[in-house]
Amino acid sequence: MIGPNCETDRGMSVALTHVLTIGITTILIGMLLMGGSTMLDSETERSTETSLETVGERLAGEIDNVDRIAAEDDDDVSLVADHPRTVANSQYTVELLADCSDEDAPLIDDSSPCLKLEAHSTDVTVHVPVAVDSDIGGGTVTGGSIEITYDSDDEITIAGGDR
Repeated sequence: MIGPNCETDRGMSVALTHVLTIGITTILIGMLLMGGSTMLDSETERSTETSLETVGERLAGEIDNVDRIAAEDDDDVSLVADHPRTVANSQYTVELLADCSDEDAPLIDDSSPCLKLEAHSTDVTVHVPVAVDSDIGGGTVTGGSIEITYDSDDEITIAGGDR
C-alpha cells in the first residue's frame, strides 16, 4: 500500500540526485582546472629554463669569440650580439661573473667565470660557464642587444647594446 508520504519522498530523491550530481561534477571540474594550472606553471618554468640556457650558451660562445680575437690582435674588441628581449613572456637579466661562487651553481667550479641568467616573472636562474683566458670585468644587462667588449684593461665586460 502506497501512502501519501511515499510519493513526496520519491520526488525528493530525484531533486537530491540532481543536486549531488551537479555538486560532484563541479568539484571534479575545479580539480581538473587546478591540476591543469599547476602543469602549465611547471611547463612555463621548464620552457623558461631551456630558453635561458640557450641564450646563455650562445652568449658564452660570443664571449669566447671576443676573447680569441683579442688574443690574436691584442686590440680593443667590441661585439654587439642580438638576443631575445624576453623568454617565455618574461624579461631576463644577464650577469657576467668573474667567479661562480653562487651556491645555486654546484656543477660549476667556484673559480671559473660564468653567466648568470635570471628570469623576472618566474623563479628561474641559470648558470652557464664561460671559458676565456682574459680577465672578467663583469657587467649586468637585460635581455636584447648585448655589447661584449675587450678593452685596454685586458678585461671582458658586457653592457647594453642599445646605448
